[in-house]
Amino acid sequence: MKKIESVQEFVEKLDAAKKVNPKDLSSDQDLTIGIMNLISIEEHLMFSGAKTGKHEYYDLINEVREMRKNAMLKIIPAYEGEVWCISKHLLAAAMRVFEVGTKALAAGDKQTAYDLFDQSYGLYCMFWGLNMGMLGGEAPKSKPLAKTGNQKKERAKEVQTEPETTKKGGMGKLKAWVKNAVNCCIE
Repeated sequence: MKKIESVQEFVEKLDAAKKVNPKDLSSDQDLTIGIMNLISIEEHLMFSGAKTGKHEYYDLINEVREMRKNAMLKIIPAYEGEVWCISKHLLAAAMRVFEVGTKALAAGDKQTAYDLFDQSYGLYCMFWGLNMGMLGGEAPKSKPLAKTGNQKKERAKEVQTEPETTKKGGMGKLKAWVKNAVNCCIE
């Protein structure tokens, strides 16, 4: 898997891929959330089968697993080594850590919740870093600029003054990269 060196290179590759096979990265982000939930459904079916003794729950696992595998193929069509399994476990762990965070938030333990949400997002960013060829937590060095006047000026300022998180090692760089490159709100 070739490492992508910059967001600019990533955007160019994505644009080239869209010409051949249109693919919206924000749709991929939505799909990753769906995959997280499919993994959770697989787990809940197993536990429901075990707790109730009803094998009907176990029988549904394969159906949900096939849906999850097909969804993952849309995001991870080619991989090396154990990237497929690592990706699945990163998404599953991100979902579980997030759920524990929501329980802490509901219990009034905001700081624990915030820490868990940050860890969950870190796992999610690792997923994207791994699947965008940025092994070792190295994020691209530049950010894409917006296309309109004021937005372009604002984004140019962001490029010049990198957020503090990008100076905090690989995870911070991945988080900053995902924040700018994988945005479900950009149409």
